Formats: sequence, C-alpha cells, structure tokens
Amino acid sequence: MSDTRGDGGTAVRVKEIGSTSVQCPMLTSTNYTVWSMRMKVVLNIHKAWEILEPGTTKNKDKDDLAIGLIYQSIYEDLIIQIGEQEYSKGLWDAIKSWHMGADRVKEARLHTLISDFDRLKMTGSESIDSFTGKLSGIASKAAALGESIDEPRMVKKFLKSLPREKFIHIVAFLEQVLDLKSVGLEDVVGRFKAYEERIREEDADENDQSRVLFVKSTSEGGGSSSGGGNSSGTRGKWKGSNGSFGLNQANGSHGSHGSNKTKSAQGQKPNNNSDLFQPNSNNCKNCCCCDKNRKNRKKD
Repeated sequence: MSDTRGDGGTAVRVKEIGSTSVQCPMLTSTNYTVWSMRMKVVLNIHKAWEILEPGTTKNKDKDDLAIGLIYQSIYEDLIIQIGEQEYSKGLWDAIKSWHMGADRVKEARLHTLISDFDRLKMTGSESIDSFTGKLSGIASKAAALGESIDEPRMVKKFLKSLPREKFIHIVAFLEQVLDLKSVGLEDVVGRFKAYEERIREEDADENDQSRVLFVKSTSEGGGSSSGGGNSSGTRGKWKGSNGSFGLNQANGSHGSHGSNKTKSAQGQKPNNNSDLFQPNSNNCKNCCCCDKNRKNRKKD
C-alpha cells in the first residue's frame, strides 16, 4: 500500500494490485450514493468490508483499516462533525445519516426522486444509452433511500417514455411478443439499441443516395445551360401592318420589306398635307373636314 496526494493536498489511500492501483473515491456534498458504492468495492478489496456488516465479530486490525480508508475519502469538515466515532461501523452510519438525513428528509428526497422518475421522457435527439443511464441513476438513488424500483416497473417506464413517432412500431411489437412482467430491462434495452443502430445505417445509406442524385442532377443541369440553348438572342416573329411577317434578332431588325412601314405606322398622327385632306385632289372624299366642303354642303 502507499499514500498519494490528491487534489487540494488531500491524502488518498491507494492499494497496488499487480500493475493496477485502487484509489479511494472522494466524497462530496452531492455524490454520496455513488461514493458509497465505490467505497464498498475498495473496502472489499482490502478485506475490510466485512467488519461493517451487522453481526460480524469485532476485529481491531480490520476495524482500524476501515476507519483509515474512510478518513482518506471524506472532506475535512465532515471529519470534524463525526470524528468522535470510535468504530468503523459507527463512522459509516454517521456519514450516511449526515448525507441522507433523518426519516422526514429521506421521505422528502424519495418523493422528489419518484416524481422525477414519473416525469422523465426521452427526447427525439437523445440516445438509448443516455436515457437508460438517467433511469438507472434515479433507481440507484431511490434504492439508497430504501425504495427499490422493481424490474417490471423499470421496463414499463422505459417503453412508455420513448418517442412514439420514432419507436411506436417496435414498442407495439415487443408488447405483443414479450412478457413485460418477467423480461429484464437489459434485454429490452439491447433490442432497442440494435434497432437504433439499424435505423442509423439506413439513414446513412439514404443520405449517400441523395448526394449521388444531387451531384448527377447538378451536372446534367450545367450541361444543358452551357450547350447553346435559346436565350435573349433567339429570333422572334412579328407581323407588319400589311400582313407580312418578319424576324427580329437581338442585334437588330432584319424583317421583310414591310419593317420600316410598320415602324412608321405605329404611334404616328395623320399628316394634314396628304391627298386625303386636299379638297382639290382627286383623292378628296368630299367629307366635312375642310371649309370648302363644309360650305358646299350648306348650300345643298
């Protein structure tokens, strides 16, 4: 065995087993449940846990060893509070009472844990491993407070808390083929992890196919756009005033002989000097447009 210095100068008891060293876990104000589980393993390795069991014959050497290991893993303020304990069993129980509290406090904490357990839901982006870890953590804390959550309840809670849109088919299938009162949580979780891995592979294949189709469509679209398709320079037909057709191009008008007439015919007012408005002209229509025709009509 050897002593090493941990963070903050705290001495930590270490036992070397071959090439592996076992270090005592440090107790904090929030990790008592995990600390007690780890500390039990360390005491078993040093053959000192049995001295803490009820009805065990007292053994001063093992009792001193257990006290020394426990002192190495708790903070100084707690040592001051429980330092009057003479035996390892009393020291262990005092640490438990200090962190777990009296019966009323224990009941309040247990009620909070059960409420958290009932409200717990798995999110769509959460993995099966992550959600199972949350369930197991609550169950372990409840067990430390004296409330054991049995296996069927854990299984039903797990199935009920899964996202329905993602796992509804496999949940319905397992509820039909499995006896939920006897099946273990590990068995159910293993089936869902296999299903989750299969879905992940299918999504990866679909993404690969989508990329191939996108690249193919992009390459085809680029070829057609650069291949000399009709653009603003294409020819268009127009119809002249005399019924003839011409062709307009982007660089100018190259229509038939009626193109200039069409331009002049659009948007221009009649010229008063034309033959239509000359009363002495052979083309005069004897209309009322000029003064001479107007006077002749009055005489008639």
